[in-house]
Amino acid sequence: MTHNFSHVRLFFLSDLNETMNYRVALFSLTLLCYCFIVLVNVALIVTIILDKNMHEPMYILLCTFCMNGLYGTTGFYPKFLRDLLSPVHVISYSGCLVQALVISSFICSEMSILAVMAYDRYVAICRPLDYHSIMSKQRVLLLVCFSWLTPFCIVAMNIILTSRLKLCSPYIARLYCTNWIIVKLACFPADTIVNNIVAYISTIIYVLHGFFIVWSYVYVIKTCVNSLENRAKFMQTCVPHLTSLLIFLVTVLFDIMYIRYGATDLPQTLNNFIAIEFLVIPPIMNPLIYGFKLTKIRNKILDGITFKMKQLR
Repeated sequence: MTHNFSHVRLFFLSDLNETMNYRVALFSLTLLCYCFIVLVNVALIVTIILDKNMHEPMYILLCTFCMNGLYGTTGFYPKFLRDLLSPVHVISYSGCLVQALVISSFICSEMSILAVMAYDRYVAICRPLDYHSIMSKQRVLLLVCFSWLTPFCIVAMNIILTSRLKLCSPYIARLYCTNWIIVKLACFPADTIVNNIVAYISTIIYVLHGFFIVWSYVYVIKTCVNSLENRAKFMQTCVPHLTSLLIFLVTVLFDIMYIRYGATDLPQTLNNFIAIEFLVIPPIMNPLIYGFKLTKIRNKILDGITFKMKQLR
């Protein structure tokens, strides 16, 4: 018996069923988490925008990094919060494609921004005399546009290819939509060949971003070995970047492994957390890591807190 769902207009997100008994507690925890993500990222963005001393490439890129975190989490949390209080977990066909576009472009942009930040640290430490001429305002603006627009266009191309597929099931066994899962619902595997080719090319592009980051840090570490001043600069500005990179790569690799190979023997709650951890851990940790580690930001935030406390007295 052949089922034809080629005109799917609604998807059922089926991975929430086992957690619905605890939906009020989970809703409260998720709302708290989302509010905290918004608070810490907006605090860092506003601090950088308002302080003219921070209108430097490193802080502008950090501001971009936090904005991207807000963009990615907005693609997931509002819909997820609504689902937690709803008996049926559905999303429209177009809504599913938009969500897949937002979350995938957020991941790719994160990698691009980390690559640009690695380049910034390479120029600052390995070519300090040329830093201001290389990292001019125009070039920084160009790099910021590259780190947002290029991933968006690459992911949009993948989504457009997915939108032409005839689908044979409206069921998505996940908390949110991803391009790869929609592609797997295609009626005819032969139709997905182009999708797979473009997806592999896209993956290679971002693997090359990773190689570029490694190359940058090989030179940075070489330069820092024999210089006490550069070692101090490395600890101050590169350690936060490397920590963010490590957190991001670990969470995304977990997610890729989960999508590709599944984890049916794990409890459903743990499966759900693995599926969303890159939307929880990096957006929370990144502003905290930079906020505590970068002296200018830390001092500015502490000054602001002290001022508010004095006003309250």
